[in-house]
Amino acid sequence: MKRLDWNALDETAWRVALARPAQARADELKQGVAAIIAQVRAHGDVALRELSAKYDRCALDAIEVTAAEFDAAEAALDEALKAAIREAAGRIDTYHRASQPKPVGVETAPGVRVERMLRPITRVGLYVPAGTAPLPSTALMLGVPAAIAGCREVVLCSPARADGRCDEAVLYAARVTGVHRVFKLGGAQAIAAMAYGTDSVPKCEKLFGPGNAWVTEAKLQVSGDPDGAAIDMPAGPSEVLVIADDGANPTFVAADLLSQAEHGPDSQVVLLSPSAALLDAVAAEVERQVATLPRSETALKALAQSRLIAVDSLAQAVEVSNRYAPEHLIIQTAEPRALLDGIESAGSIFLGSWTPESVGDYCSGSNHVLPTYGYARSYSGVSVASFVKQISVQEVSADGLRAIGPCTVTLAAAEQLEAHRRAVSMRLDVLEGRA
Repeated sequence: MKRLDWNALDETAWRVALARPAQARADELKQGVAAIIAQVRAHGDVALRELSAKYDRCALDAIEVTAAEFDAAEAALDEALKAAIREAAGRIDTYHRASQPKPVGVETAPGVRVERMLRPITRVGLYVPAGTAPLPSTALMLGVPAAIAGCREVVLCSPARADGRCDEAVLYAARVTGVHRVFKLGGAQAIAAMAYGTDSVPKCEKLFGPGNAWVTEAKLQVSGDPDGAAIDMPAGPSEVLVIADDGANPTFVAADLLSQAEHGPDSQVVLLSPSAALLDAVAAEVERQVATLPRSETALKALAQSRLIAVDSLAQAVEVSNRYAPEHLIIQTAEPRALLDGIESAGSIFLGSWTPESVGDYCSGSNHVLPTYGYARSYSGVSVASFVKQISVQEVSADGLRAIGPCTVTLAAAEQLEAHRRAVSMRLDVLEGRA
């Protein structure tokens, strides 16, 4: 990891210090994704089978997962894993039910009632990666809020293995959360199938879930097409930023950094601390721990573009963190909650020595589908609100129109929208006997 002193840098160097690994949106990638989307739109299921053979190296007889495959997956799983999936789903459900948006009704003036009603998005598409490792936790994070929202049809795509089957734990998580249909599809072709529909895969109105550069690019392309689908958020590689003081446990800090570094070679981890001794200790611990990781090669590539940054205070660490806007923010300080009010941009925050980011990835109850690559400045993580539409309703009585009509007339006239003005003034004339 590169060691930097924040206060020895200028503005240009600060930008370089906090730059993410170059996100792969080169022309070749854009064109490749566009070609896949066009192929799926033109040839449907035939294209999906051809692309699955090319990229996932599997021959698909049936694109959709059958009931028998669900049953076989459940039977094959270890009971402890199934219990853990159910346990995690329960806590995710508890948090998401408590934090879901609620209907609102208020009288803004006598006789003027304004309401907000909630309606689920009818059909949603969930993407669960399975590249270097299957992610049943993502099926939980997407499936639970979709179920709470009441989406009429929940579709899930996840890549098949060479044997033509999806990961058993992903299928079990999908069943536990009430996903309606699962398809053995990965990559940009899965996104295209859910965005535009094929004979087998239904067209979805909004797409959710993380993925590699091809998946991310496909989501961005279909979201920019009126005939495509909305998406949860733009995203890049996974990342974590840790703020730690001289009392932090360097073993814990190193473990937290590595838990994100092992995600992929484009992941990034950052440590901010006013303690030189802590930075030294963490650097040594990272080197010691990474050597024992099964995914050490991946982690080392991520560490090569990661940072250990010395700051002059915890307050400055908060300023730097807000500038970076991390997907995950871990605060390992003597009084972590004291820093919370200063945090302006982060996908999810983890307070104290006993709150590793891993619990949020799996089973604390919060959602791990979060904005990355600095998008935490303007986007939030997935929640039940992501799966619903909030529709406003207003009802005005005759007395209510008398109360707010003149305001409307004045504003419409100021904007020179005469038909708007008349729609109100004509009613007022009737109410006042002038017409």
